[in-house]
Amino acid sequence: MPSDAIRRSGITRVLRWLSAALVSLAPLAVSAQSNRPLSHDDVAWLQRVGFGIDSASVARYQQLGRARYLDEELAARDSTLPPAIDALINSYDVVRTPPAQLLMAYRDHRQQFKNAAEGTDKEATRKTLQEYRKKLYQQDAQVELLHAIYGRDQLKEQMVWFWLNHFSVYAAKGRVRLVATDYAEHAIRPHALGKFRELLMATLKSPAMLEFLDNAQNIKGKTNENYARELMELHTLGVGAGYTQQDVQQLALILTGAGIAPLREGRPGRFGERGRAGFVRDGLFVFNPNRHDFSDKTLLGHTIKGSGYDEIEQAVTLITRQPACARFVSRQLAEYFVADQPPPALVAAMTQTFQRTDGDIAAVLRTMFDSPALAASHGKKFKDPTQFLVSAIRLTYDGKPIGNAAPLVNWLNQMGEPVFGRITPDGWPLDGASWSGSGQMAKRFDVARAIGSGRNRLFMSDDDATGPRPGAPTLNTPLYRAAIEPHLSDATRTALGKAQSPAEWNTFLLSSPDFNYR
Repeated sequence: MPSDAIRRSGITRVLRWLSAALVSLAPLAVSAQSNRPLSHDDVAWLQRVGFGIDSASVARYQQLGRARYLDEELAARDSTLPPAIDALINSYDVVRTPPAQLLMAYRDHRQQFKNAAEGTDKEATRKTLQEYRKKLYQQDAQVELLHAIYGRDQLKEQMVWFWLNHFSVYAAKGRVRLVATDYAEHAIRPHALGKFRELLMATLKSPAMLEFLDNAQNIKGKTNENYARELMELHTLGVGAGYTQQDVQQLALILTGAGIAPLREGRPGRFGERGRAGFVRDGLFVFNPNRHDFSDKTLLGHTIKGSGYDEIEQAVTLITRQPACARFVSRQLAEYFVADQPPPALVAAMTQTFQRTDGDIAAVLRTMFDSPALAASHGKKFKDPTQFLVSAIRLTYDGKPIGNAAPLVNWLNQMGEPVFGRITPDGWPLDGASWSGSGQMAKRFDVARAIGSGRNRLFMSDDDATGPRPGAPTLNTPLYRAAIEPHLSDATRTALGKAQSPAEWNTFLLSSPDFNYR
């Protein structure tokens, strides 16, 4: 075992090598060996379909072949998780407690803080409220990361992550953290590979989106344009799509009355049952006709008669069938999966599929995955922090269930891409340049070292401060030797050869350009 000075010197040298290689955003060449069961193209393709390879995904790919594997991934019929992970997720309050009860509990905590006497009582209730908020956010983030790492349908897991970013919400605003998991699991996940229109409607009706972009306060005579603007600019049409400020204003009028049901002890959301005809209730979503502007509207050149909730359905259909929507969504998908500047021909082909299938997300993805442009981009797309973290855990632990997901959340926060943590509604950047600065690469190296050394708390509870920590995990496995080692660049082989301990070897592999590009 080398001395600390030698170890630090070795890490410093490799960090310099890593930074120089990654900042250039020029992936090092790999040498595929055709005599291996998995070609470099096979492995690279698998890295795009999922967050990262593990033994189960490789075995399934070898059994099914590429065409059937893609068919199964697009069908996404297997939502099972390892029993230990399923039990962990279902132990969280944000999963096992109905959203209305979470909202009422939060309301009670706030009321206790408001009513507490100044001094020690006030401070104690303030601390309790802060800890409650922190716990719920930690659980929101852990649920999503655990699904990403252990979900069998990896393409669906990537699409859940993509749509959570595309339809981004910020957990720290208002009550969003109380309904963030509900948003992911009931608005995003069921529609991640379905029709785009249905996905948009599900996000529109979610309490998280209504709270984050203020449509819960959008009522007749006091319109709030925030959600209408972002729905057109960030969610559907994109900047420069030809819509006007008047279109935004008209959409805001269409959305008046769409909000969140008030909470009543024992009978959450009773509001509206005695109201006029046209009241709509779906979970915590309500459309209150008493708060709706019933004037006729003109949106994107089309007249929408004042009719209540049906105006929203008509507007969403109109917007999602615009050619600009097909182009915008297709380009976003191509940028995430293929290249920072995706080939125009690929975007055009995906756009045509989107229009031909009325926004069938799975069909659009099939066009992309069957395209020569995807194969041409293998090894050139830099992983964002989430892709890096999830792929590192999938490779390192290869399906072994962890018992404590808190380190995952902390590592992702350190790398600057926290779950539900984007303050602005535009989502995290999709391009590699946004994630390859020297400071960010240093953080990524630190995370690689924490994973590769085994000196982390993934298998220890927060209360277990004295128990022994596991040693460095073994990455030099049959999976590594079959799918990774044959295709490593000379520079990575040289760096691995200089490692002076298993922990350093793991760290250098996870930090290498070969691993950080896909």
